[in-house]
Amino acid sequence: MTITHAFPYLNLYLHPGPFPALETHWLGFATGAEFRAGVSQAMELARKQHVMGWIADDRLLGAVRPRDLQWCFDEVLLPLGALGVRRFALLESQDAMNRRTIDGMYQRVQPVVAFEIRRFTELEPARAWACGAE
Repeated sequence: MTITHAFPYLNLYLHPGPFPALETHWLGFATGAEFRAGVSQAMELARKQHVMGWIADDRLLGAVRPRDLQWCFDEVLLPLGALGVRRFALLESQDAMNRRTIDGMYQRVQPVVAFEIRRFTELEPARAWACGAE
């Protein structure tokens, strides 16, 4: 695992191997502009590295505005399958309100995407699954 980008609110990691994966590790609240910039950087890395797995460590992610969630739905989650992503591991936010709003987005997208979404409570099993260990 290699850290590729470090922001005050987000770290991006690349897990190399035959089933490469990208990890977004949110460190806390990000403004709308920061959220979009961080996720856009993650998408660019996913494109360049041909990732097949994605680990979304949202446990410390602060509140995300509805318009930023809609942007994420349209510009990130829907296109991920076309990039080659097959497994999306989600570690849900510890904040109950944030968990509810973000969970609604994942419930809406799950039936229309070409990749599997699984929820995890621990990071290591999420990483193992997203990197194709199972």
